[in-house]
Amino acid sequence: MSTITKKELIDRIAESAGSRRVIVKKVIQQFLDEIVNELGRGNRLEFRDFGVFETKLRKARKAQNPKTLEPVAVPEKRTVKFKVGRLMKQRLGEMTGAAIDDEAGDVAEMSDAAAEADDESSEGGASGAGAEGNEAEHPQTNPS
Repeated sequence: MSTITKKELIDRIAESAGSRRVIVKKVIQQFLDEIVNELGRGNRLEFRDFGVFETKLRKARKAQNPKTLEPVAVPEKRTVKFKVGRLMKQRLGEMTGAAIDDEAGDVAEMSDAAAEADDESSEGGASGAGAEGNEAEHPQTNPS
């Protein structure tokens, strides 16, 4: 798997559309800026069949510094969630032959699982309880 940069995408689009690279670059940058602006306003962006971008608030929680094992307060923060659309899911499945996860993990579920793991570890639970909790919520599927 390789990484495709914005520059490479701009070059491809400019070539296939027969447009000047400078024009395509301005349009793409404006599009990306508008996505960031709308998400910053707390709006949900829905692109039919492609997917949905929305922001979620992750609650403040307590974590543990793995080096010193001291508790650390993690403040609440806003993060972006993307849910794959129907057509993208279908096309990626056809291209790779693998099942495509419905979404890239719900942020609320992740923060709830982390909070539960923190609670278990602070109550003297077994180490690694967080990893076990994630396996229970998101079991691995066997392709056979």
